[in-house]
Amino acid sequence: MAITIRLAVRDWDYFTPLALGDVKAEGFNLEIDRVGTLVGDLATSEQYDAAEISFSRYAQGRARGEDDVLAVPHFLMRGFRQRCIITRDDSPLTKISELAGKRIGVTGWQDSGNTWTRTVLGVDGVGIDDAYWYAGRLTESHPIVDRLNGFGREGRIEACPGERPMMELLKEGWLDAVFTPFMPEGFFKPGSGFRQLQPDFRQAELEYFNRVGYVPGMHILAIKSDVAAEHPWLADALSKIIDKSYNVWMDKRAKYADTTPWLLDDIRRTVVDLPVNWNDNGFEQNKKMIDDFANELYVQGITAERLTPASLFPAYAK
Repeated sequence: MAITIRLAVRDWDYFTPLALGDVKAEGFNLEIDRVGTLVGDLATSEQYDAAEISFSRYAQGRARGEDDVLAVPHFLMRGFRQRCIITRDDSPLTKISELAGKRIGVTGWQDSGNTWTRTVLGVDGVGIDDAYWYAGRLTESHPIVDRLNGFGREGRIEACPGERPMMELLKEGWLDAVFTPFMPEGFFKPGSGFRQLQPDFRQAELEYFNRVGYVPGMHILAIKSDVAAEHPWLADALSKIIDKSYNVWMDKRAKYADTTPWLLDDIRRTVVDLPVNWNDNGFEQNKKMIDDFANELYVQGITAERLTPASLFPAYAK
């Protein structure tokens, strides 16, 4: 009898062919549970066998010697970070370098995405000690939780005053900019009062890609170590079926591009500007990106040791 794997992932559109049964796993049954928040601890989860997890939190676990999950070099979430820096419409700030000395809000200090965004600032000479950082909830609808996770520093990295939502503090001008992976509700509506920091963030992202050679990865696929040990073929099989679902979805997206007026042009520009393998998964294909991220985790003080691609993905470095 085929085993059943319960997978928890964010509501990514490319899982649609899998969710609808257009693409089916072979050799195992796959149950997909779409979650709004990533699974906190896959290793102890009674509900899931595999999940989308934070690359940063996984790396911190590896640095502590944890090996209770098998991480697959399959990046379920990638994204440029320039677009994730937002400010007010009337802000005079338009350049990364202008964030020096400013108050910046972050949705979580140790988050993978915010780690990558601080890397973007560092390239333009704005280090952690060159700005004032406040971690907090993005809007009133987001929960009040500890977003510093022990990384706070009085006078430099603190919680938002009174746990007030960052978008309120940004609107009032108390914060100068906010880092967010997902835009707040109403951001793209006329008169929202907010915008991306860089007027042409797409060009800035393209220049970033041309310099580093990759689109940063934030979330990875992981499987419980005991499940992976019992079924050594499972990790690759799961990665391949997700890739297949992605490819089927992208083909359909090109066909049904009229869901937005210029989606077809965005698909065209992506093909023109980026290499065909920009989203390929696997260890060798992503080794440089993995190494750069490990370095940033160490430089930014999130891990006490400088990890390597081999120490992060030992099963694949062999």
